[in-house]
Amino acid sequence: TIASRKASQDAIARLARALPELLGGSADLTHSNLTDWPGCGAVRADQPGRHINWGVREFGMSAALNGLALHGGFLPFGATFLVFSDYARNAIRMSALLRQRVIYVMTHDSIGLGEDGPTHQPVEHLPSLRLIPGLDAWRPCDAVETQAAWNAAVGRTGPSLLALSRQNLPHQPRDSGQLEAIARGGYVLAEAAGGKPTLVLIATGSEVALAMAARERLQADGLPTRVVSMPCTAAFDRQDADWRASVLPAGVARLAVEAAHPDGWWKYLADAPRAAVVGIARFGESAPAGDLAAFFGLTAERVADSARRLL
Repeated sequence: TIASRKASQDAIARLARALPELLGGSADLTHSNLTDWPGCGAVRADQPGRHINWGVREFGMSAALNGLALHGGFLPFGATFLVFSDYARNAIRMSALLRQRVIYVMTHDSIGLGEDGPTHQPVEHLPSLRLIPGLDAWRPCDAVETQAAWNAAVGRTGPSLLALSRQNLPHQPRDSGQLEAIARGGYVLAEAAGGKPTLVLIATGSEVALAMAARERLQADGLPTRVVSMPCTAAFDRQDADWRASVLPAGVARLAVEAAHPDGWWKYLADAPRAAVVGIARFGESAPAGDLAAFFGLTAERVADSARRLL
């Protein structure tokens, strides 16, 4: 059980040992984004290093990352809160337009941020970032998916964005085939028990754990339920039709769950006989994360209730 922002820091530390060209930093939020690593060294006028303290300049940081990538020889990454991606959007778009390998580490990815309130709680950001052509936006559900997202970002031509949690996320058990399937962007995390699925739950990030808990309740009701983790819709969309159909079978009801604006999910629900989205189509509130989850219906029982109504 670990926050995906912390899992990202662990992944950076692993990669930095193998990739001396890795150079990154944060726009004034290092201790929240967790972008430093042991031995990285802070860049100063009088000393070399691999970690840059950018200050409160999200756009300037992101534009400079593009310059570093275009120069060559570096694998640059930069970080801030996901809600502040608005300030960096032009440069993020330019990363995609230029097909440059720039990695954006965007933490505090949902209302799970809590008491900082709606100004700091991203709602529309993930759906809008997913619309940028050529940008792979990842929202991993645990430490394993976080490492897989970093691996994919390092290995591709083009930019990637990692939307990471402030709160701890439980580990999800997987077999070797599922580990390999993470890179496909969407895969079956838990198969329906007791027959063919009557429902497919699709979730990302912190809501994958909710989907897994809701699945237990639905299975107990005699409703065989499959859980699909979809950490990167862009990677999933690049898969062949057979793979996509094997993950999201035709003729089966689907329910998507994400702590973000729901509209983007209908792309994956339109051909289902019955479908719904549990999301947030309004701004957040200021309260402890647990209270917000209950208020917005992001609990296992509320997700299960939505599934029962759908069926």
